Amino acid sequence: MKFIVGLGNPGKKYQRTRHNVGFFVIDRLAARQAVTIYNEICGAMTAEWLERGERILLAKPQTYMNRSGIAVSELLQRFDGTPDDLVVVYDDVDLPFGRIRIRTRGSAGGHRGLVSIIECLAGAPFPRVRVGIGRPPEGVETEDYVLEPFDADQAASLEEVIDNASDAVLRLLRDGPDAAMREFNRAS
Repeated sequence: MKFIVGLGNPGKKYQRTRHNVGFFVIDRLAARQAVTIYNEICGAMTAEWLERGERILLAKPQTYMNRSGIAVSELLQRFDGTPDDLVVVYDDVDLPFGRIRIRTRGSAGGHRGLVSIIECLAGAPFPRVRVGIGRPPEGVETEDYVLEPFDADQAASLEEVIDNASDAVLRLLRDGPDAAMREFNRAS
């Protein structure tokens, strides 16, 4: 079984914010596979499908961003998964808006959802798909920026960004990290 986890915050207040890009990608993957995210397991809303005979579990932790690791570690334990079976999709302020970057390991880079996952998995490496949301404008704190909706220019191309990130996840699943990194890590 593979676990595709998108990071975000539950609730209407956060629904269309930059910090919920991971949730957007999970929703897009579910729509593409014609599955519905409705089942709550281990503190995450989930859905699953079969990909080449392997179960794929989509998950949107409902534990809020800073506690994402709790849901992730419980899902892996419940289904006998390992960090190698996991792909985490999340927003990244250190990448320009729309840029996709795939990594098989690395630090949290200050992302609190990733910090939580790394801590709960005792530092074990796992693949991740970073989705660039860009840096905040001068005078805006990062914590505020990520919890705001996308500006008009970004919102106009957000659907394409979500499609690209979904493509990256599927390529990672189907062809492995090397092929996915070659395709998606190149400069846009």
